[in-house]
Amino acid sequence: MTSEVTAGVREGAYRPGMSASAVGPQLRRWRERRRLSQLELASRADVSTRHVSFVETGRSRPTPAMILRLAEHLDVPLRDRNALLVSGGFAPAYPEQPLTAPSMAVVNDAVNAVLEAHQPFPALVVDRQWNLVAANAAIYRLVSGASPALLEPPVNVIRLTLHPDGLAPRIVNLAEWRAHLLDRLGREYASSADEELATLREEVAAYPVGARERAEAGGGLVVPLRLRVGDDVLSLVSMTTVFGTPHEVTVSEIAIETFYPADAATARLLRRSAMDTPETVNGVSGGVP
Repeated sequence: MTSEVTAGVREGAYRPGMSASAVGPQLRRWRERRRLSQLELASRADVSTRHVSFVETGRSRPTPAMILRLAEHLDVPLRDRNALLVSGGFAPAYPEQPLTAPSMAVVNDAVNAVLEAHQPFPALVVDRQWNLVAANAAIYRLVSGASPALLEPPVNVIRLTLHPDGLAPRIVNLAEWRAHLLDRLGREYASSADEELATLREEVAAYPVGARERAEAGGGLVVPLRLRVGDDVLSLVSMTTVFGTPHEVTVSEIAIETFYPADAATARLLRRSAMDTPETVNGVSGGVP
């Protein structure tokens, strides 16, 4: 199953003659979001504080190299670096292609290799807004029984997990897992300034919470996902993997979420489940085509 990232700057967005003054306030907002002073940013980027000030106020027109230099030291996501360049009157610097594109074969193969190698344990791939990009068969077995409406592409993993018609009724430690996901959405929004993440967090935070879900969270080294499957309860811990030093928008935005058994009983249950015929979502058995 794939979910092509569609938002943001596209090829052809460059408009010659566009006012370069728009890029300054945007850079200032990113600096303030990172809680850096002009002096701190100037020191990191090895430019004068005066120049940073002139760029932010529009008194100096930054070159593409300077925009990218400041954006790198502000840890601006690649999609937003493209947006900064366009605001400055320049062409985007970073390409964006779907994972199914022939030029993305190496990335596509790497993703599928990780998903398949992780069997019989669950693993999935999400984009910047937590839309499902790909998953292995173990994931599809876990989400079986969720509302068909939540399984229609694009499948949003956060919504599927916390919605009352999704996995929420089967999550034994829902209060703990819900708090974990809401905190993660908040941190990702603070880092990326992606308004879709803020909207998603607001939506899922408004889902009704029952008395059971209000129970106090327990302690532990990591927050587990404790999911009821039939008469059994799986206890899973998750790990996030991203591509290092990406220079392409789609690659920079995907993350691989792998789940590992937190106890021997869960490992046995997952291995036993893998011997059955894999479940599918909408007839798709997992992976990137």
